[in-house]
Amino acid sequence: MPATAGIWTWSNAGGVSRANFAGGLLSLSCDKASGLVAIALRGEAAGPVPLTVHTASQRRTLNAQPYSGPPAVVAASLAAHDDLLDAVAFSRGRFAVEAIGFAPVYAPSWPEVSRVIEDCR
Repeated sequence: MPATAGIWTWSNAGGVSRANFAGGLLSLSCDKASGLVAIALRGEAAGPVPLTVHTASQRRTLNAQPYSGPPAVVAASLAAHDDLLDAVAFSRGRFAVEAIGFAPVYAPSWPEVSRVIEDCR
């Protein structure tokens, strides 16, 4: 599948390391206190939805919870040392994130992703 149009940006506001892709369509953020990395897709959902992450070496479906925002997102959290995050960071070229009711996002594996993961470790 072709990559989704957009670029990654990284920020550290209020002690939260965050990488946003395509203006926040997809984001990864680190909650250092809990040691969790959240993967979020922008959009609304009435309840929990399965969120599937595809990398060159792994595919896993997570349980994403809706958050009203702003902006509204569905997000799933992983322990900072979860090997799925390594698979995302080292995926060959890009990785995909899909959720029922959301357009799939095909994002490049740029350094901003690794930065968030490493900031949480």
